[in-house]
Amino acid sequence: MNDNWRIFVALGLTMLVLVGWNLLFPPQQIQEQSRNQTQSSPQQAEQKADSRSPTPEKPQPEADGALSSDAQAVFSAGGSKTLQVDTPLYTAVFSSQGGILKHFYLKNYKETIEPDSPPIDLVSKKTLAKAPMGLLWNRSPVWQNAEWSVQGQDVQLSGGESAQLVFRGEIHNGLEIVRTFTFQADSYAVDEDLKVRNAGDSYVSGVLSLTMASSGLVANESRYNTTSIAHYANQHLNKEDDKDDLGLGIASDNPVNWAGVDSNYFLLSVVPTSQDMFFKGKLEDSVYRVALEQNTGIEPGQSEQIAASYYLGPKEQKHLAQVGNNLIGALHYGWLNIIARPLVQVLKFFYTYVGNYGVAIILLTFVIKLIFWPLSHKSYKSMEKMKKIQPMMKELKEKYKDDRQKMNQELMQLYKTYKVNPAGGCLPMLLQIPVFIGLYEALLGAVELRHASFISHFPFTDIVWLADLSSKDPFYITPVVMGLSMFLQQKLSPTAGDPTQAKIMMIMPIFLTFIFLNFPAGLVVYFLTNNLLSIFQQWRLMRKA
Repeated sequence: MNDNWRIFVALGLTMLVLVGWNLLFPPQQIQEQSRNQTQSSPQQAEQKADSRSPTPEKPQPEADGALSSDAQAVFSAGGSKTLQVDTPLYTAVFSSQGGILKHFYLKNYKETIEPDSPPIDLVSKKTLAKAPMGLLWNRSPVWQNAEWSVQGQDVQLSGGESAQLVFRGEIHNGLEIVRTFTFQADSYAVDEDLKVRNAGDSYVSGVLSLTMASSGLVANESRYNTTSIAHYANQHLNKEDDKDDLGLGIASDNPVNWAGVDSNYFLLSVVPTSQDMFFKGKLEDSVYRVALEQNTGIEPGQSEQIAASYYLGPKEQKHLAQVGNNLIGALHYGWLNIIARPLVQVLKFFYTYVGNYGVAIILLTFVIKLIFWPLSHKSYKSMEKMKKIQPMMKELKEKYKDDRQKMNQELMQLYKTYKVNPAGGCLPMLLQIPVFIGLYEALLGAVELRHASFISHFPFTDIVWLADLSSKDPFYITPVVMGLSMFLQQKLSPTAGDPTQAKIMMIMPIFLTFIFLNFPAGLVVYFLTNNLLSIFQQWRLMRKA
Protein backbone atom coordinates (compact mmCIF):
# COMPACT_ATOMS: atom_id res chain seq x y z
CA MET A 1 0.00 0.00 0.00
CA ASN A 2 1.62 3.32 -1.03
CA ASP A 3 1.67 6.45 1.13
CA ASN A 4 -1.22 8.16 -0.67
CA TRP A 5 -3.52 5.24 0.08
CA ARG A 6 -2.43 5.37 3.71
CA ILE A 7 -3.57 8.98 3.86
CA PHE A 8 -6.93 8.07 2.34
CA VAL A 9 -7.35 5.37 4.98
CA ALA A 10 -6.28 7.73 7.77
CA LEU A 11 -8.77 10.35 6.58
CA GLY A 12 -11.56 7.80 6.51
CA LEU A 13 -10.74 6.56 10.01
CA THR A 14 -10.63 10.11 11.33
CA MET A 15 -14.06 10.84 9.89
CA LEU A 16 -15.31 7.60 11.38
CA VAL A 17 -14.13 8.59 14.86
CA LEU A 18 -15.41 12.17 14.72
CA VAL A 19 -18.78 11.53 13.12
CA GLY A 20 -19.64 7.87 12.71
CA TRP A 21 -18.65 6.39 16.04
CA ASN A 22 -22.24 6.45 17.32
CA LEU A 23 -23.29 4.36 14.36
CA LEU A 24 -20.80 1.68 15.38
CA PHE A 25 -21.63 1.94 19.09
CA PRO A 26 -25.35 2.70 19.30
CA PRO A 27 -27.16 3.00 22.65
CA GLN A 28 -27.83 -0.34 24.24
CA GLN A 29 -30.88 -1.81 22.57
CA ILE A 30 -33.67 -3.82 24.04
CA GLN A 31 -32.14 -7.01 25.43
CA GLU A 32 -35.20 -8.65 26.84
CA GLN A 33 -37.51 -9.10 23.89
CA SER A 34 -39.59 -12.03 22.87
CA ARG A 35 -41.53 -10.72 19.93
CA ASN A 36 -42.58 -13.96 18.30
CA GLN A 37 -43.74 -15.50 21.56
CA THR A 38 -45.32 -12.38 23.05
CA GLN A 39 -47.45 -11.04 20.21
CA SER A 40 -51.12 -11.71 19.70
CA SER A 41 -53.61 -10.19 17.29
CA PRO A 42 -56.57 -8.06 18.41
CA GLN A 43 -58.83 -10.98 17.47
CA GLN A 44 -56.91 -13.32 19.76
CA ALA A 45 -57.10 -10.78 22.57
CA GLU A 46 -60.86 -10.52 22.16
CA GLN A 47 -61.20 -14.31 22.17
CA LYS A 48 -59.25 -14.47 25.43
CA ALA A 49 -61.46 -11.79 26.97
CA ASP A 50 -64.64 -13.60 25.88
CA SER A 51 -63.45 -16.97 27.14
CA ARG A 52 -62.69 -15.78 30.70
CA SER A 53 -65.00 -17.36 33.28
CA PRO A 54 -66.22 -15.47 36.38
CA THR A 55 -64.05 -17.66 38.59
CA PRO A 56 -60.81 -18.44 36.76
CA GLU A 57 -57.96 -20.36 38.30
CA LYS A 58 -55.03 -18.56 39.83
CA PRO A 59 -53.08 -16.84 37.03
CA GLN A 60 -49.96 -18.24 35.46
CA PRO A 61 -47.31 -16.03 33.80
CA GLU A 62 -48.52 -15.05 30.34
CA ALA A 63 -46.53 -14.62 27.17
CA ASP A 64 -48.98 -12.14 25.62
CA GLY A 65 -46.90 -9.00 24.99
CA ALA A 66 -49.42 -7.01 22.96
CA LEU A 67 -51.14 -3.99 24.43
CA SER A 68 -54.89 -3.57 24.31
CA SER A 69 -56.52 -3.06 20.94
CA ASP A 70 -57.75 0.26 19.59
CA ALA A 71 -61.36 -0.48 20.44
CA GLN A 72 -60.42 -1.11 24.05
CA ALA A 73 -57.92 1.72 24.36
CA VAL A 74 -59.94 4.65 23.01
CA PHE A 75 -60.99 6.92 25.86
CA SER A 76 -64.31 8.71 25.71
CA ALA A 77 -64.57 11.88 27.78
CA GLY A 78 -68.34 11.99 27.48
CA GLY A 79 -70.13 12.29 30.82
CA SER A 80 -66.91 12.89 32.75
CA LYS A 81 -65.62 16.02 34.41
CA THR A 82 -62.08 17.31 34.64
CA LEU A 83 -59.92 18.16 37.61
CA GLN A 84 -56.87 20.40 37.42
CA VAL A 85 -53.68 20.17 39.47
CA ASP A 86 -51.50 23.27 39.37
CA THR A 87 -47.95 23.33 40.79
CA PRO A 88 -44.91 25.57 40.19
CA LEU A 89 -43.60 22.92 37.78
CA TYR A 90 -46.66 21.80 35.81
CA THR A 91 -50.39 21.95 35.25
CA ALA A 92 -52.09 18.56 34.95
CA VAL A 93 -55.67 17.86 33.90
CA PHE A 94 -57.34 14.57 34.83
CA SER A 95 -60.64 13.00 33.88
CA SER A 96 -62.93 11.79 36.64
CA GLN A 97 -63.48 8.70 34.47
CA GLY A 98 -60.74 6.52 35.91
CA GLY A 99 -58.11 9.20 36.54
CA ILE A 100 -57.02 9.35 32.89
CA LEU A 101 -54.49 12.09 32.20
CA LYS A 102 -55.81 14.57 29.62
CA HIS A 103 -53.08 17.24 29.68
CA PHE A 104 -49.70 17.74 31.32
CA TYR A 105 -48.20 21.19 30.72
CA LEU A 106 -44.57 21.81 31.70
CA LYS A 107 -44.40 25.42 32.87
CA ASN A 108 -40.62 25.79 32.51
CA TYR A 109 -40.40 24.38 28.97
CA LYS A 110 -41.93 26.06 25.93
CA GLU A 111 -42.70 24.59 22.53
CA THR A 112 -40.48 27.12 20.73
CA ILE A 113 -38.13 29.99 21.60
CA GLU A 114 -40.78 32.59 20.76
CA PRO A 115 -41.66 34.79 23.75
CA ASP A 116 -45.37 33.96 23.48
CA SER A 117 -44.84 30.24 22.87
CA PRO A 118 -47.18 28.00 24.92
CA PRO A 119 -45.76 25.49 27.40
CA ILE A 120 -45.14 21.93 26.24
CA ASP A 121 -48.11 19.61 26.65
CA LEU A 122 -46.86 16.04 27.02
CA VAL A 123 -50.35 14.66 26.32
CA SER A 124 -51.67 15.49 22.86
CA LYS A 125 -55.13 14.72 21.53
CA LYS A 126 -53.70 11.69 19.72
CA THR A 127 -52.09 10.51 22.96
CA LEU A 128 -55.39 10.80 24.84
CA ALA A 129 -56.87 8.17 22.55
CA LYS A 130 -54.55 5.65 24.25
CA ALA A 131 -55.43 6.75 27.80
CA PRO A 132 -52.15 7.70 29.53
CA MET A 133 -52.09 6.68 33.19
CA GLY A 134 -54.99 4.32 32.54
CA LEU A 135 -55.49 0.93 34.24
CA LEU A 136 -56.13 -2.37 32.48
CA TRP A 137 -57.66 -5.44 34.10
CA ASN A 138 -57.12 -8.56 32.00
CA ARG A 139 -56.17 -6.13 29.20
CA SER A 140 -59.59 -4.51 29.39
CA PRO A 141 -59.79 -0.74 30.10
CA VAL A 142 -61.26 -0.17 33.55
CA TRP A 143 -61.86 3.52 32.75
CA GLN A 144 -64.60 2.31 30.41
CA ASN A 145 -65.79 -0.83 32.20
CA ALA A 146 -66.38 0.65 35.64
CA GLU A 147 -68.60 3.19 37.37
CA TRP A 148 -66.37 5.99 38.66
CA SER A 149 -66.58 8.67 41.28
CA VAL A 150 -63.96 11.13 42.47
CA GLN A 151 -63.10 12.56 45.87
CA GLY A 152 -61.42 15.95 45.77
CA GLN A 153 -61.39 19.07 43.64
CA ASP A 154 -59.01 21.30 41.72
CA VAL A 155 -55.61 21.54 43.41
CA GLN A 156 -53.29 24.54 43.71
CA LEU A 157 -49.88 23.82 45.26
CA SER A 158 -46.91 25.97 46.20
CA GLY A 159 -43.84 25.74 48.40
CA GLY A 160 -43.55 22.28 49.96
CA GLU A 161 -47.26 21.51 49.85
CA SER A 162 -48.86 18.24 48.75
CA ALA A 163 -52.40 17.14 47.94
CA GLN A 164 -54.42 14.09 46.90
CA LEU A 165 -57.18 13.09 44.51
CA VAL A 166 -59.04 9.81 44.97
CA PHE A 167 -60.76 7.97 42.09
CA ARG A 168 -63.12 5.07 42.95
CA GLY A 169 -64.45 2.56 40.44
CA GLU A 170 -66.60 -0.58 40.53
CA ILE A 171 -66.32 -3.30 37.89
CA HIS A 172 -69.25 -5.60 37.10
CA ASN A 173 -67.48 -8.70 38.44
CA GLY A 174 -67.39 -7.30 41.97
CA LEU A 175 -63.99 -5.64 41.91
CA GLU A 176 -63.62 -2.27 43.60
CA ILE A 177 -60.73 -0.05 42.54
CA VAL A 178 -59.42 2.92 44.50
CA ARG A 179 -56.73 5.10 42.92
CA THR A 180 -55.17 7.65 45.27
CA PHE A 181 -52.93 10.18 43.49
CA THR A 182 -50.53 12.28 45.54
CA PHE A 183 -48.99 15.46 44.13
CA GLN A 184 -45.92 17.34 45.40
CA ALA A 185 -45.28 20.99 44.62
CA ASP A 186 -41.58 20.41 43.96
CA SER A 187 -41.74 17.17 41.96
CA TYR A 188 -42.76 16.06 38.48
CA ALA A 189 -43.82 12.68 39.86
CA VAL A 190 -47.41 11.68 40.55
CA ASP A 191 -47.51 8.97 43.21
CA GLU A 192 -50.28 6.38 43.14
CA ASP A 193 -51.53 4.11 45.89
CA LEU A 194 -53.71 1.56 44.07
CA LYS A 195 -56.08 -0.72 45.95
CA VAL A 196 -58.07 -3.48 44.23
CA ARG A 197 -60.68 -5.14 46.49
CA ASN A 198 -62.69 -8.27 45.77
CA ALA A 199 -66.20 -7.44 47.03
CA GLY A 200 -67.69 -10.62 45.59
CA ASP A 201 -67.94 -14.11 47.06
CA SER A 202 -65.64 -15.86 44.55
CA TYR A 203 -61.92 -15.87 43.99
CA VAL A 204 -60.89 -13.40 41.27
CA SER A 205 -57.68 -13.45 39.26
CA GLY A 206 -56.32 -11.46 36.38
CA VAL A 207 -53.57 -9.27 34.99
CA LEU A 208 -53.37 -5.73 36.31
CA SER A 209 -51.58 -3.21 34.06
CA LEU A 210 -50.35 0.36 34.65
CA THR A 211 -49.94 2.27 31.39
CA MET A 212 -48.34 5.35 29.88
CA ALA A 213 -48.56 6.79 26.36
CA SER A 214 -47.11 9.57 24.22
CA SER A 215 -47.47 10.57 20.59
CA GLY A 216 -43.81 11.61 20.57
CA LEU A 217 -41.51 13.83 22.60
CA VAL A 218 -39.60 15.37 19.70
CA ALA A 219 -41.22 17.92 17.38
CA ASN A 220 -38.72 17.44 14.55
CA GLU A 221 -36.96 14.12 14.99
CA SER A 222 -33.41 13.70 13.76
CA ARG A 223 -30.64 11.16 14.19
CA TYR A 224 -29.49 13.24 17.16
CA ASN A 225 -32.82 13.19 19.02
CA THR A 226 -35.55 10.58 18.61
CA THR A 227 -38.46 9.26 20.62
CA SER A 228 -37.92 5.77 21.98
CA ILE A 229 -39.41 3.27 24.40
CA ALA A 230 -37.09 2.55 27.31
CA HIS A 231 -37.03 0.31 30.33
CA TYR A 232 -34.54 -0.30 33.11
CA ALA A 233 -33.76 -3.80 34.37
CA ASN A 234 -30.77 -5.61 35.88
CA GLN A 235 -28.89 -2.32 36.28
CA HIS A 236 -29.07 -1.62 32.54
CA LEU A 237 -30.94 0.95 30.47
CA ASN A 238 -32.54 -0.60 27.38
CA LYS A 239 -33.89 1.59 24.59
CA GLU A 240 -35.60 0.88 21.28
CA ASP A 241 -36.35 3.56 18.69
CA ASP A 242 -36.72 1.48 15.55
CA LYS A 243 -40.30 2.06 14.46
CA ASP A 244 -40.57 -1.26 12.65
CA ASP A 245 -39.58 -3.20 15.76
CA LEU A 246 -41.81 -1.09 17.97
CA GLY A 247 -44.71 -1.64 15.59
CA LEU A 248 -44.38 -5.37 16.23
CA GLY A 249 -44.25 -4.88 19.98
CA ILE A 250 -41.49 -5.49 22.52
CA ALA A 251 -41.55 -7.04 25.98
CA SER A 252 -39.30 -8.07 28.86
CA ASP A 253 -38.68 -11.57 30.10
CA ASN A 254 -37.78 -10.32 33.58
CA PRO A 255 -39.25 -7.79 36.04
CA VAL A 256 -38.21 -4.16 35.45
CA ASN A 257 -37.51 -1.16 37.64
CA TRP A 258 -39.43 1.18 35.37
CA ALA A 259 -40.52 1.70 31.76
CA GLY A 260 -41.53 4.68 29.70
CA VAL A 261 -41.34 6.87 26.62
CA ASP A 262 -38.01 8.64 26.29
CA SER A 263 -36.16 11.32 24.30
CA ASN A 264 -32.97 13.31 24.80
CA TYR A 265 -34.75 15.80 27.02
CA PHE A 266 -38.00 14.38 28.40
CA LEU A 267 -39.34 11.19 29.97
CA LEU A 268 -42.81 9.77 30.65
CA SER A 269 -42.48 6.67 32.78
CA VAL A 270 -44.21 4.25 35.12
CA VAL A 271 -42.13 3.48 38.21
CA PRO A 272 -43.58 0.69 40.38
CA THR A 273 -42.56 0.05 43.96
CA SER A 274 -42.93 -3.71 43.60
CA GLN A 275 -40.17 -5.70 41.93
CA ASP A 276 -42.30 -8.21 40.04
CA MET A 277 -43.90 -6.17 37.24
CA PHE A 278 -43.16 -7.00 33.61
CA PHE A 279 -42.82 -4.54 30.76
CA LYS A 280 -44.33 -4.37 27.30
CA GLY A 281 -44.28 -1.61 24.71
CA LYS A 282 -45.62 -0.84 21.28
CA LEU A 283 -45.89 1.90 18.66
CA GLU A 284 -49.51 1.96 17.58
CA ASP A 285 -51.21 4.60 15.44
CA SER A 286 -48.16 6.84 15.90
CA VAL A 287 -48.51 6.65 19.69
CA TYR A 288 -45.77 5.13 21.86
CA ARG A 289 -47.35 2.98 24.58
CA VAL A 290 -45.96 1.10 27.55
CA ALA A 291 -47.56 -1.06 30.21
CA LEU A 292 -46.27 -2.66 33.40
CA GLU A 293 -48.16 -5.85 34.29
CA GLN A 294 -48.62 -8.00 37.34
CA ASN A 295 -50.57 -11.25 37.76
CA THR A 296 -53.00 -10.77 40.61
CA GLY A 297 -55.27 -13.13 42.54
CA ILE A 298 -57.66 -11.88 45.24
CA GLU A 299 -59.72 -13.94 47.70
CA PRO A 300 -63.29 -12.85 48.54
CA GLY A 301 -63.27 -9.87 50.91
CA GLN A 302 -59.54 -9.34 50.44
CA SER A 303 -57.63 -6.66 48.55
CA GLU A 304 -54.40 -6.17 46.62
CA GLN A 305 -52.36 -2.98 46.98
CA ILE A 306 -49.77 -1.62 44.54
CA ALA A 307 -47.69 1.54 44.85
CA ALA A 308 -46.22 3.29 41.83
CA SER A 309 -45.13 6.68 40.54
CA TYR A 310 -45.67 8.31 37.18
CA TYR A 311 -42.86 10.63 36.15
CA LEU A 312 -43.64 13.19 33.44
CA GLY A 313 -40.97 15.81 32.97
CA PRO A 314 -37.44 16.76 31.95
CA LYS A 315 -34.47 14.47 32.37
CA GLU A 316 -32.90 16.54 35.11
CA GLN A 317 -30.80 14.76 37.67
CA LYS A 318 -32.32 16.32 40.79
CA HIS A 319 -35.90 15.49 39.74
CA LEU A 320 -35.17 11.96 38.52
CA ALA A 321 -33.28 11.18 41.74
CA GLN A 322 -36.35 12.11 43.83
CA VAL A 323 -38.36 9.22 42.41
CA GLY A 324 -36.01 6.37 43.22
CA ASN A 325 -36.06 2.80 41.88
CA ASN A 326 -33.13 3.70 39.59
CA LEU A 327 -35.10 6.21 37.53
CA ILE A 328 -31.87 8.23 37.51
CA GLY A 329 -30.66 5.55 35.08
CA ALA A 330 -32.72 7.29 32.39
CA LEU A 331 -30.11 10.06 32.41
CA HIS A 332 -27.72 8.29 30.06
CA TYR A 333 -25.56 10.09 27.50
CA GLY A 334 -24.50 7.14 25.40
CA TRP A 335 -21.40 5.06 24.92
CA LEU A 336 -19.14 7.22 27.11
CA ASN A 337 -21.72 8.12 29.73
CA ILE A 338 -19.11 7.73 32.47
CA ILE A 339 -17.27 10.74 31.00
CA ALA A 340 -20.26 12.72 29.75
CA ARG A 341 -22.13 12.97 33.05
CA PRO A 342 -19.36 14.70 35.00
CA LEU A 343 -18.83 17.07 32.07
CA VAL A 344 -22.49 18.09 32.27
CA GLN A 345 -22.06 18.76 35.98
CA VAL A 346 -19.07 21.00 35.29
CA LEU A 347 -21.08 22.77 32.58
CA LYS A 348 -23.90 23.43 35.05
CA PHE A 349 -21.37 24.63 37.64
CA PHE A 350 -20.05 27.27 35.24
CA TYR A 351 -23.59 28.29 34.33
CA THR A 352 -24.41 29.12 37.95
CA TYR A 353 -21.73 31.84 37.74
CA VAL A 354 -21.98 33.17 34.19
CA GLY A 355 -25.70 32.63 33.49
CA ASN A 356 -25.10 31.73 29.84
CA TYR A 357 -24.63 28.17 28.58
CA GLY A 358 -22.71 29.34 25.52
CA VAL A 359 -20.14 31.01 27.76
CA ALA A 360 -20.22 27.92 30.02
CA ILE A 361 -19.34 25.72 27.02
CA ILE A 362 -16.40 28.00 26.19
CA LEU A 363 -15.15 27.86 29.78
CA LEU A 364 -15.49 24.07 29.83
CA THR A 365 -13.51 23.87 26.58
CA PHE A 366 -10.78 25.98 28.18
CA VAL A 367 -10.62 23.59 31.14
CA ILE A 368 -10.41 20.51 28.91
CA LYS A 369 -7.77 22.15 26.74
CA LEU A 370 -5.76 23.10 29.81
CA ILE A 371 -5.85 19.53 31.11
CA PHE A 372 -4.63 18.15 27.80
CA TRP A 373 -2.23 21.01 27.08
CA PRO A 374 0.93 18.96 27.91
CA LEU A 375 -0.20 16.08 25.70
CA SER A 376 -1.02 18.42 22.83
CA HIS A 377 2.29 20.19 23.26
CA LYS A 378 4.14 16.88 23.10
CA SER A 379 2.18 15.94 19.99
CA TYR A 380 3.01 19.19 18.21
CA LYS A 381 6.70 18.91 19.13
CA SER A 382 6.79 15.39 17.76
CA MET A 383 5.23 16.56 14.50
CA GLU A 384 7.82 19.37 14.26
CA LYS A 385 10.63 16.85 14.63
CA MET A 386 9.08 14.68 11.94
CA LYS A 387 8.88 17.71 9.67
CA LYS A 388 12.60 18.39 10.09
CA ILE A 389 13.67 14.88 9.04
CA GLN A 390 11.22 14.71 6.12
CA PRO A 391 13.95 15.47 3.53
CA MET A 392 16.13 12.65 4.86
CA MET A 393 13.18 10.27 4.92
CA LYS A 394 12.45 11.16 1.31
CA GLU A 395 16.04 10.43 0.30
CA LEU A 396 15.98 7.03 2.03
CA LYS A 397 12.69 6.07 0.40
CA GLU A 398 14.07 7.03 -2.99
CA LYS A 399 17.38 5.26 -2.38
CA TYR A 400 15.84 1.99 -1.18
CA LYS A 401 12.58 2.04 -3.11
CA ASP A 402 13.30 -1.44 -4.45
CA ASP A 403 14.24 -2.90 -1.08
CA ARG A 404 11.46 -2.24 1.42
CA GLN A 405 13.10 -4.21 4.23
CA LYS A 406 16.31 -2.20 3.98
CA MET A 407 14.34 1.04 3.72
CA ASN A 408 12.46 0.25 6.95
CA GLN A 409 15.73 -0.56 8.73
CA GLU A 410 17.26 2.74 7.65
CA LEU A 411 14.15 4.68 8.66
CA MET A 412 14.15 3.10 12.11
CA GLN A 413 17.81 4.01 12.49
CA LEU A 414 16.98 7.57 11.42
CA TYR A 415 14.23 7.79 14.07
CA LYS A 416 16.63 6.46 16.68
CA THR A 417 19.41 8.88 15.74
CA TYR A 418 17.19 11.96 15.95
CA LYS A 419 15.08 10.59 18.85
CA VAL A 420 11.83 10.78 16.91
CA ASN A 421 8.78 8.60 17.57
CA PRO A 422 6.61 8.34 14.43
CA ALA A 423 3.57 7.70 16.62
CA GLY A 424 4.43 10.52 19.01
CA GLY A 425 2.17 12.97 17.23
CA CYS A 426 -0.83 10.64 17.20
CA LEU A 427 -0.90 8.90 20.57
CA PRO A 428 -1.48 12.06 22.68
CA MET A 429 -4.36 12.98 20.38
CA LEU A 430 -5.88 9.51 20.64
CA LEU A 431 -5.98 9.82 24.42
CA GLN A 432 -8.18 12.89 24.05
CA ILE A 433 -10.73 11.28 21.75
CA PRO A 434 -12.83 9.67 24.56
CA VAL A 435 -13.20 13.07 26.23
CA PHE A 436 -14.22 14.70 22.96
CA ILE A 437 -16.80 11.99 22.31
CA GLY A 438 -18.09 12.20 25.89
CA LEU A 439 -18.57 15.94 25.59
CA TYR A 440 -20.22 15.43 22.20
CA GLU A 441 -22.78 13.11 23.82
CA ALA A 442 -23.21 15.40 26.82
CA LEU A 443 -24.01 18.44 24.70
CA LEU A 444 -26.45 16.41 22.58
CA GLY A 445 -28.38 15.04 25.55
CA ALA A 446 -28.35 17.81 28.16
CA VAL A 447 -31.85 19.22 28.62
CA GLU A 448 -30.20 22.32 30.06
CA LEU A 449 -29.15 23.29 26.52
CA ARG A 450 -32.69 23.04 25.13
CA HIS A 451 -33.69 26.60 24.15
CA ALA A 452 -30.61 27.90 25.99
CA SER A 453 -29.41 31.11 24.40
CA PHE A 454 -25.80 32.09 23.63
CA ILE A 455 -26.03 35.18 21.40
CA SER A 456 -29.76 35.57 20.94
CA HIS A 457 -29.51 38.31 18.27
CA PHE A 458 -26.92 39.70 15.92
CA PRO A 459 -25.28 42.68 17.62
CA PHE A 460 -27.24 45.89 17.10
CA THR A 461 -30.04 44.08 15.23
CA ASP A 462 -33.24 42.22 16.06
CA ILE A 463 -32.27 39.21 13.91
CA VAL A 464 -32.48 35.99 15.94
CA TRP A 465 -29.23 34.03 15.81
CA LEU A 466 -27.86 31.57 18.42
CA ALA A 467 -30.97 31.65 20.58
CA ASP A 468 -31.12 27.86 20.97
CA LEU A 469 -27.92 25.91 21.51
CA SER A 470 -29.75 22.62 20.92
CA SER A 471 -30.61 23.65 17.34
CA LYS A 472 -28.40 24.32 14.35
CA ASP A 473 -27.07 27.78 13.52
CA PRO A 474 -29.86 29.17 11.29
CA PHE A 475 -27.34 31.06 9.13
CA TYR A 476 -24.52 28.45 9.26
CA ILE A 477 -22.05 31.11 10.38
CA THR A 478 -20.44 29.16 13.23
CA PRO A 479 -19.88 25.92 11.25
CA VAL A 480 -18.32 27.88 8.37
CA VAL A 481 -16.03 29.76 10.77
CA MET A 482 -15.18 26.43 12.39
CA GLY A 483 -14.23 25.05 8.98
CA LEU A 484 -12.01 28.06 8.33
CA SER A 485 -10.35 27.56 11.71
CA MET A 486 -9.63 23.93 10.79
CA PHE A 487 -8.13 25.09 7.51
CA LEU A 488 -5.85 27.52 9.36
CA GLN A 489 -4.95 24.80 11.83
CA GLN A 490 -3.94 22.53 8.94
CA LYS A 491 -1.76 25.31 7.52
CA LEU A 492 0.03 25.74 10.86
CA SER A 493 0.53 22.01 11.39
CA PRO A 494 3.64 20.28 10.04
CA THR A 495 2.71 18.93 6.64
CA ALA A 496 3.58 15.63 5.06
CA GLY A 497 6.59 15.52 2.77
CA ASP A 498 4.46 14.43 -0.18
CA PRO A 499 2.54 17.43 -1.65
CA THR A 500 -0.26 15.10 -2.73
CA GLN A 501 -0.72 13.91 0.85
CA ALA A 502 -0.81 17.50 2.09
CA LYS A 503 -3.55 18.38 -0.41
CA ILE A 504 -5.59 15.36 0.63
CA MET A 505 -5.40 16.39 4.28
CA MET A 506 -6.66 19.84 3.34
CA ILE A 507 -9.93 18.27 2.19
CA MET A 508 -10.86 17.37 5.77
CA PRO A 509 -12.05 20.87 6.80
CA ILE A 510 -14.46 20.88 3.86
CA PHE A 511 -15.90 17.49 4.85
CA LEU A 512 -16.31 18.45 8.50
CA THR A 513 -17.82 21.85 7.66
CA PHE A 514 -20.47 20.14 5.56
CA ILE A 515 -21.25 17.67 8.36
CA PHE A 516 -21.34 20.34 11.07
CA LEU A 517 -23.87 22.48 9.20
CA ASN A 518 -26.77 20.68 10.91
CA PHE A 519 -25.09 20.01 14.26
CA PRO A 520 -26.59 21.65 17.36
CA ALA A 521 -25.02 25.08 17.84
CA GLY A 522 -23.68 24.11 21.27
CA LEU A 523 -21.50 21.42 19.70
CA VAL A 524 -20.20 23.78 17.02
CA VAL A 525 -19.32 26.37 19.66
CA TYR A 526 -17.27 23.74 21.48
CA PHE A 527 -15.37 22.57 18.40
CA LEU A 528 -14.78 26.13 17.21
CA THR A 529 -13.40 27.14 20.59
CA ASN A 530 -11.21 24.05 20.72
CA ASN A 531 -9.83 24.78 17.26
CA LEU A 532 -8.99 28.38 18.18
CA LEU A 533 -7.17 27.24 21.32
CA SER A 534 -5.26 24.64 19.30
CA ILE A 535 -4.25 27.31 16.80
CA PHE A 536 -3.00 29.48 19.64
CA GLN A 537 -0.97 26.60 21.07
CA GLN A 538 0.55 25.76 17.70
CA TRP A 539 1.39 29.40 17.07
CA ARG A 540 3.20 29.65 20.42
CA LEU A 541 5.17 26.51 19.67
CA MET A 542 6.17 27.74 16.20
CA ARG A 543 7.19 31.14 17.57
CA LYS A 544 9.24 29.53 20.31
CA ALA A 545 10.92 27.22 17.82
